[in-house]
Amino acid sequence: MGTVATVELTKENFDEIVGNSDFVIVDFWAEWCGPCKSFAPIYEEVSAEFPEIVFGKVNTEEQQELAAHFQIRSIPTLMIFRDQIVIFSQPGMLPAEAFRQLIGKAKELDMEMVRKEIAEQQAQQQG
Repeated sequence: MGTVATVELTKENFDEIVGNSDFVIVDFWAEWCGPCKSFAPIYEEVSAEFPEIVFGKVNTEEQQELAAHFQIRSIPTLMIFRDQIVIFSQPGMLPAEAFRQLIGKAKELDMEMVRKEIAEQQAQQQG
């Protein structure tokens, strides 16, 4: 493995990796996508700066079920999970600095609040 900071995610390992990690960032990409290729080195570079976070990549061509499950409409799409909850999902590539800021915000997020909000939403939906 060496210094490879990113993990190739497939439908076989996705639940296991996301389920066992409290902080996962996923890059949905494809070979034919120009912006994805531009974003790849940024993603690799930033992933090396945050060793405590799992950086995953999903090749949407090979993993169409995962892409469909998360309703990926355009790529690249960045998705951030904390405690198995999607807290961020947005198409489009980010410059390195914006990506770092996004990770910083995601790290600061109070997951107790998030869980409370989700519970309230679920209660309203059932109500």
